[in-house]
This record gives sequence, structure tokens and C-alpha cells, in this order.
Amino acid sequence: MNIDDIRTTIIGFGSVIIIFAALFAFAGVEELIATVRTANPQYVALVIGATLTWLFAWSVSLHTVLQTLDVHLSYAASFLVFAGAMFSNNVTPFGQAGGEPITAYLISRTADAEYETSLAAIASVDTLNLIPSITIALIGVGYFTTEVALGSRSNILLGSIVVITLATTILIFAYTAWRYRYEIEHRVVYALTPMIHWVADIVPRLPDIAEAEIETRIEGFFRAIERVAANPRQLAVALGASTIGWICQMTALWLAFRAIGIELRTTFILIIVPIATIAGVTPLPGGAGGIETVLVFLLLAAPLPHVTEAIAVTAVVIFRGAIYWVPVILGGGVVAWISSGANIGSPN
Repeated sequence: MNIDDIRTTIIGFGSVIIIFAALFAFAGVEELIATVRTANPQYVALVIGATLTWLFAWSVSLHTVLQTLDVHLSYAASFLVFAGAMFSNNVTPFGQAGGEPITAYLISRTADAEYETSLAAIASVDTLNLIPSITIALIGVGYFTTEVALGSRSNILLGSIVVITLATTILIFAYTAWRYRYEIEHRVVYALTPMIHWVADIVPRLPDIAEAEIETRIEGFFRAIERVAANPRQLAVALGASTIGWICQMTALWLAFRAIGIELRTTFILIIVPIATIAGVTPLPGGAGGIETVLVFLLLAAPLPHVTEAIAVTAVVIFRGAIYWVPVILGGGVVAWISSGANIGSPN
């Protein structure tokens, strides 16, 4: 890790500390501590269990996509690799966008696969994970609008519609980009080739790459994604596993509220969890701080009379503490293990 990477990491985690300090001050430190002390350890353990189930469900999605690309890993190895993927997402800025290159490296090292294929696999999984989140959120908003009238509740409804519209726009943009992928491919090759040559000239250990090889590698990335998209049966399995993962995340939030004696309505969970996850694109490590802030804002904007600032922050800290730190601790060990040259599992 160079000086710039260390500086970026320090600034990122420093910003997270400041954001959490502001959240705790907003909730009231004394009241927050009192609420935390009431948390039921059994429910907290269930939150961790739901988190592990979420990781396994999404690792099944990764396993399915890898099989489509003729990259074979056992379910156990896929789980560990995906934990490493979530670790890389959680410690790099911009969430998945920052962690995908590291994840592709983990897959290529573990499965002895080409880097471009590995990158296409994790990019496909990330895209597939977006589809159920939008669908579930739309179901939540639809149900919400049948229950309540506009008024004091219009803030969360309006915010939900705006964010979901934005997410839908992203999907349309992705579809358009895919439709014109060959034109984009040529433009990417044209733009990256001079840059790669320039970097190779100033970095002695980095070999120069011919333009034809650059084009071949980028074409390999696009061909791999095409193979995933052309297999509807495997896509259905991957989408099903992704949906189960989202349900596990939402269950974890519900359990976090139950841990402090509050039963949160399912309607709001369907809406706020996918929306808050979008905050992961912020330039914070894994979206830490940003996601928590959005969750607290949405919870307090909703018509939940028993949810005070301290209760909202406490439940979010329990929920996000599991969702963030379980992959960091587990995945960090996986990354260190793979980087040392160890083999984490054999293909099935």
C-alpha cells in the first residue's frame, strides 16, 4: 500500500468517526448508552446469524455465476471468497466500485481463473443484487401507498420514490450501455491504451502491454458477461439467492429492533434497507457512516411513535455492526490467507 492509499484510508475512517460522533450526539449519549444496555443478547446473536445467512446466500449467487463461466469453486470456498469480497468493499471508498478489482484478484487466485473472467463474475453478481433490491423496495412503496395518505408521512414516501426512480434510471442506463457495449468496448480500448503505456513507462516493474492484448482482455471481460446473461436458468438461481440475501438483511434489521423491545413494521423495512444501501456509493469505507445516517433519517421520518433518536441509532448500530464487521473480520482473515498463497478450498 503506497502513501496515497494510506492517506485515503486514514481520511476515510477519520470521516466515519466524525459521522458516528455526530450521530451519537444527536441521539444523546446518556440515553443511547441506556438503550444499548437494554439490548437482548439472544436477539443480537440472531442478528449475527441472519448476517451469516445473508453472506452465504450471496455467495451462492457468486458460485452460480462462476459455474456459468466454467470457473469451479466449492460452496465453502465461494462463501469464503465472497466474505473476502465484502471485506474489500468495506475497507475501500465507493463500496463495491472500490472493492471489485480486489475481489476479482481473490477469485482469480483461488480458482486459478483469468482476471477478466473473475472481474466479470463479481460485476455480474453486483448487478444481479441490484435487481431484487429495487423490486422489494417497489413492493414496499406500493404497499405503503395503499395504507397511508399523504401528509406527515409524505416525506419518507417522496424520498423513497425519488431514490427508487434514481435506481431505476441506473438500470436503464446499464441496459443502454450493454446494448451498445461493442462501441463502448472500442472507446475503452482507445482511451486506456495510451494510459497503460504511460504507466508502464514510469513504473519499472510493470510490463508494457500491446494494444492488441489490451483489446483482447477487455473483449474477454465482455464475453464473460455475455455468457452469464445468456443462461436464464443460472440467472434465475442467482437472482433467487440474491433475493434471499436481501430478505436476510431486512430480517437482521427487524431483529435489531426486537433486541431493544421494538417491533418494526415490515413495510418500512422493505423500503429503507434497499434505499440506505445506495449510500454505499459515498467515498467512505464501505459506505460506513453514510448508510447509518440514511437509515436513522428514514426511521425518524417514518410514522413510528415509539422510535426515538436513541432507539433508531441503537438499532442501526446493532444492525450495521453485524452487517459491516462480520464480513470485515471473517473476510479480512480470508484475504490475508489467500495473499499468503494458501488454498482455501477445492472445486466441487
